[in-house]
Amino acid sequence: MSGSGGGARAGTGSRAAVAVGSEGSISGLYITDIPRELLARVPAEQRGPGLGRDAVRLLVSRGSTQVSLHAFRELPHLLRAGDVLVVNTSTTLAAAVDARLGGEDLVVHFSTRGDDGRWAVELRAPAGRRTTRPHPGGPAGAVVELPGGRRLVLEEPLAADADRLWWARPSPAAPYAVPELLREHGRPIRYAYTERDQPLSAYQTVFAVPAADGSGSAEMPSAGRPFTADLVARLVSRGVQFAPLTLHTGVASQEAHEPPYPERYAVPAATAALVNAARAGGGRVIAVGTTAVRALESAADARGVVRAAGGWTDLVVTPERGVRVVDGLLTGLHEPEASHLLMLEAVAGRAAVRLGYAQALAQLCLWHEFGDVHLLLKEDNRHGTHC
Repeated sequence: MSGSGGGARAGTGSRAAVAVGSEGSISGLYITDIPRELLARVPAEQRGPGLGRDAVRLLVSRGSTQVSLHAFRELPHLLRAGDVLVVNTSTTLAAAVDARLGGEDLVVHFSTRGDDGRWAVELRAPAGRRTTRPHPGGPAGAVVELPGGRRLVLEEPLAADADRLWWARPSPAAPYAVPELLREHGRPIRYAYTERDQPLSAYQTVFAVPAADGSGSAEMPSAGRPFTADLVARLVSRGVQFAPLTLHTGVASQEAHEPPYPERYAVPAATAALVNAARAGGGRVIAVGTTAVRALESAADARGVVRAAGGWTDLVVTPERGVRVVDGLLTGLHEPEASHLLMLEAVAGRAAVRLGYAQALAQLCLWHEFGDVHLLLKEDNRHGTHC
């Protein structure tokens, strides 16, 4: 579940509109198309000399009536001492590997490592320029040939009502066979709106910490991408604290109105204590990415008290469920019908999301994992009206 909808595989039209959807729509917010010129095709640091990762823009929504546009480097001045930024430390895997099935060339996207040694995978067909298009999953028992003599045996769909992702058992079944395969033969998952291949380092955030068992995210937790070491230091000097957690994202789950699949997460005791202390002291808890919201809210009780927790979460954050811990969300700009939009509405309200997206279009903000970012803050009267 990519933090900015970076895994979306469509939406390359030539016009855009924002409208309130009908009753029963997935989010009530529709962008009928994303203009091609608003697709971020390369990382910010490649758009001109002297630019860094933080050379993106920051749209700030404060409640349902205020939206402003800033440089992302201004973030320290938009937050307060005592605020806590919750960040995802998951590394991005080189999760795309060339393969063959029954004499047909395919690309396997490795999504999620299961507890039993299996991996959830998605089969994709080559579409030129090292991009891919959908390919039917299965059938059960099919053997996918991988580089280096490795194989995958497809066993069953990840979900009974969808067969896009399949559980597959590596063969030979050495514990670290897949991480080694990805290191030797994998490349980052890439989508057609990007201009060219990028090194894996372009998909790692400054917060990434490699896991001992080789686990990671199939797609970058992209809301953290614009942060640099210098910006983190300036935020700390401002009195903003950082609380790390981990959620390993699978391949994008926003296609065809799909809800997010279960994902592995871990919230450390130190992070739980820091978040609880901030809330008790009047500080705001701001999640960096939808992944951080999902993990943090999974570790909270009904009163919003966070505990150390880990395992698998199937939590879907909706306006009806609401959020118990999070006061704000820093995220990318999401696809027209992405399920993530429900989470944005849960944090800030439908009116705020609708207004923010109207301004994103009007201000020509850039979409996807290399694009601009959006800070949504709840209406907050505890500390006055200023950020």
